[in-house]
Amino acid sequence: MIGSRRRSRSTTNVWPGYVDALSALLMLVIFMLLVYVVSQLYLSQTLSDRDTQLARLNAQLNELSELLGLEESRSEALEEQLTSVQARNDSLVGQLESTREQLMRQTAMADAQSERLARLEESIDEKDEMSASQQAMILRLSNQIASLREQLRQIASALELQEQMTAEKEQELEQVSRRLNTLLAERVSQLEQYQSEFFARLRDILAGNENVRIVGDRFLLPSELLFASASAELGEEGRRELDKLADLLLDVSARIPDDVDWILRIDGHTDVIPINTPRFPSNWELSTARAVAVVRYLADQGVPERRMAAAGFGEFFPVAEGTSPEALQRNRRIELKLTDR
Repeated sequence: MIGSRRRSRSTTNVWPGYVDALSALLMLVIFMLLVYVVSQLYLSQTLSDRDTQLARLNAQLNELSELLGLEESRSEALEEQLTSVQARNDSLVGQLESTREQLMRQTAMADAQSERLARLEESIDEKDEMSASQQAMILRLSNQIASLREQLRQIASALELQEQMTAEKEQELEQVSRRLNTLLAERVSQLEQYQSEFFARLRDILAGNENVRIVGDRFLLPSELLFASASAELGEEGRRELDKLADLLLDVSARIPDDVDWILRIDGHTDVIPINTPRFPSNWELSTARAVAVVRYLADQGVPERRMAAAGFGEFFPVAEGTSPEALQRNRRIELKLTDR
């Protein structure tokens, strides 16, 4: 019996269990596939709905963007209008202030006019109330004014007469001035004649001296002809030449009328070489001393002192440029000029 049991166990069929397991597994796989398909269908439907909603949202977003653009345009237009309105408002405020100021000024002027009108009315009332004594005073003042006008008329007549007399005096003065100018021209002409004669005769006297030169209306005597170097003492040769000049001056001056105011100018000049001695600290003193020495000598010979003038110019008015011996010699000179005072 034990052996029969073992045989019966060993011959047991296990395939139904496998089949059951496979069936269960297959059902599980089918269930999973079913779940997957259902989920895919649901997901597809959900995604489709979301795409639709997204498209709708995009459309709404585009509409909102367009609306926003329109609103921005409207906002800019409103801002421009607001700016314009503010500008107009400011202008109106300024005009209002100006109008207010003008109104205040006109009001002040009206008040002032009112005050003046009130004062005028008071003045008129006061004038209406003037007493007889005041009217008499006004009459006296009117008479005084008439008298003053008469006096002014007389003064005007006197002034007119004075103007006529002044005009006559001016005419007389003009005639006198013309006569004086004529006489002066005649005296100048006479002086020029005597000056020409003086120069002609002086030229003849000094013709033998080659160093004497004539420049314009002046005679130029070299200093060496009259003085030693750095000295204002006249030498013998210089005295002889000045004697001739004195005789000529005395002869010519005796024939010049007294009313011709003539004068002989004696000007001293030096060269540019400086000098510095106790007696002559500079060329100013040397040139002046030489001119004075000539004047004094001519005065000693009888030439009137009031007809002579001495001046020293130092080295500041040369007739030759440069420092050559010839230029220095030409600049050391005494100039004589017969002219009017």
